[in-house]
Amino acid sequence: MNKQKATLLLADGTIFRGTLIGSPGTNGGEICFNTGMTGYQEIYTDPSYTGQIVVTTTSHIGNYGVIDSEVESDHPTIAGIVVNSFSEVYSRLDASGSLQDYLVKYGITGIADIDTRKLVRHIRSKGAMNAIISSEFEEDLAGLKAQLNLVPDMNGLELSSQVCTKEPFFFGEENAPLKVACLDFGIKLNILRNLAERGVYCKVFPAKTSLAEMEAWNPDGYFLSNGPGDPAVMDYAVKTTKEILELNKPVFGICLGHQILAESCGISTYKMHHGHRGLNHPIKNLLTGKSEITSQNHGFVVKREDVEKSDLVEITHVHLNDNTIAGIRLKQKPAFSVQYHPESSPGPHDSRYLFDDFISLMRKN
Repeated sequence: MNKQKATLLLADGTIFRGTLIGSPGTNGGEICFNTGMTGYQEIYTDPSYTGQIVVTTTSHIGNYGVIDSEVESDHPTIAGIVVNSFSEVYSRLDASGSLQDYLVKYGITGIADIDTRKLVRHIRSKGAMNAIISSEFEEDLAGLKAQLNLVPDMNGLELSSQVCTKEPFFFGEENAPLKVACLDFGIKLNILRNLAERGVYCKVFPAKTSLAEMEAWNPDGYFLSNGPGDPAVMDYAVKTTKEILELNKPVFGICLGHQILAESCGISTYKMHHGHRGLNHPIKNLLTGKSEITSQNHGFVVKREDVEKSDLVEITHVHLNDNTIAGIRLKQKPAFSVQYHPESSPGPHDSRYLFDDFISLMRKN
């Protein structure tokens, strides 16, 4: 079988040539890598990856196919995928189909048969940058460069309003003892599952929903979700979060929600060199002294200097690899957030206690 050729071009001019996987075409985004050994379907359907080309460091991808229950949203959100060895044949008995057919169905273009170890080392050295995958410009490098120049920079890019739900929806049991208003910046389904399992009835609202509309439902607490893009340009979300905090109701934020909570307290955020993405990131809880192995996916982080001089917040968690801020809580409000994903699926369950902490806050309030 003759495989169609494909090209990966990075913004610094580096070229990788391999074979096409997924849908023929040309698509660009910011290139990043994920070190997780499993869970490619959850990665590809996580709205936080919107606008990004994902390199999976696991060498063999596609071998267990796809299954309808292992999604974080209703369709893949990535700009493209890069893998070493790709399998169109899958062995899992309960799989609903192959990853190849899944990618074609949703128009995702990818590239295989390249040295992903070399590529990841390059990204770690040079930093995150835009890239483009194409099966159409094999002989036209100038044309491919022109297409790459059209890809927007993730710095300063607002994406949450594009990926969030368009209409409010409910999740969980209507007669559950607690109600949580979830502000959707690109929420993962497993977050909602974790809340529902703990006796929470969730109402998920679009990213730009007003506080008045959410308060009309009379929730016991507020959840600020994960999502894609640059938190520094999400003025609408910061404004709403400030209003939520004035209510003195419990607030819990994850990932982008963590960054938005920080911004609402005057703490700035910045783009990292190449981000944290994987299932094995070590975190230390400064409140308990215990360490956690966590799932992470973020390219922005809150500024440590701002947190340390703030009268409003304190540091609760730090990333043990680079000492970046991984969690904060407000000193005078029932609000806290973490930079990582306690709902990880697949991944470690070390941090699921954070959902229990949120439940406890609402019961006390």
